[in-house]
Amino acid sequence: MDISLTSEQKAALESRHAKARDKRECDRIKAVLLRSEGWSLTMISQALRKSEATITCYISDYSVKMKLKPAGGGSSSHLNTEQTKQLIAHLSEFTYQHIHQIVAYVKATWAITYSVSGMNKWLHQHGFSYKQPKGVPHKFDEKKQAAFIDAYASLRDALSEDESIIFMDAVHPTQATKMSCGWIKKGVDKPVVTTGSRTRMNLIGGIELGQLDRATVQDYDTINSDTICAFFDGLKAKYPPNHTLHLILDGAGYHRSQIVKDKATELGIQLHYLPPYSPNLNPIERLWKVMNEHARNNRYFATAKEFRQQIRQFFDKTLLEIADSLNTRISDNFQVLKPAG
Repeated sequence: MDISLTSEQKAALESRHAKARDKRECDRIKAVLLRSEGWSLTMISQALRKSEATITCYISDYSVKMKLKPAGGGSSSHLNTEQTKQLIAHLSEFTYQHIHQIVAYVKATWAITYSVSGMNKWLHQHGFSYKQPKGVPHKFDEKKQAAFIDAYASLRDALSEDESIIFMDAVHPTQATKMSCGWIKKGVDKPVVTTGSRTRMNLIGGIELGQLDRATVQDYDTINSDTICAFFDGLKAKYPPNHTLHLILDGAGYHRSQIVKDKATELGIQLHYLPPYSPNLNPIERLWKVMNEHARNNRYFATAKEFRQQIRQFFDKTLLEIADSLNTRISDNFQVLKPAG
């Protein structure tokens, strides 16, 4: 008896095999997987040290009843193979928050009744887990992002010794306590003092990949065209006079003003604008995340002074100490977004 498995079914079986504790269940799963990969009954029998009759029974149980457990009744699914494929496709398109909603969908679609615990078991067996989806900006353009990645790769590969690529961005960390996950003893609710203070800093930063210890980060009262020009001066001062800087930045209004463009031309800075809604293409965004991990997450600042000192200490001291360890995390291995739906 031949067996044909979809990639989703095969992944689900492999996942179940990794979690199974009963050797007999593992043998059944291996028999099904090997048969789907073209192994003969004789080969499977020799590999698992079982009789061909037993292997035939394993494969028949799965094909007819989706049975993988050795106990009576096994793990027979209420859904047949075609219904299983349809439900997997449906769940891949629609995200349900509660299992009882999936139970209701199955009953309305095929008049088949599952218990919540039974559907929970089915979901795990077929490779589903309860986790958050990834959000993507609703206006991002996949084609423009792909074109930018290609253009960036060409620029990077053709870079000469008297040229550098700088990724630039602004960020506005606030004094408000930023809560995040961490390792806490099971059964314990660990309290953290919080504040909702809106006191914030206005930072402009520029980084060269592989040279994070030379990162330029400046604090300003506000961010506008004038402060961007001032930042350009400070950034350019770190490089030889004839060194060309390729500055990659987003399309914020103060980045595109004529005064900023004129200043860039004066300093020998070439501006390269990111596509709209593309923070995933700017590695400095990852530096801001590292800043939060070291200076803000789960921390209470009693005063604005203490808050500002902690942020400045990260860039003045901590970043210099950990720069080398961040080169693989803060890189041009861009996250490629796919449109939702």
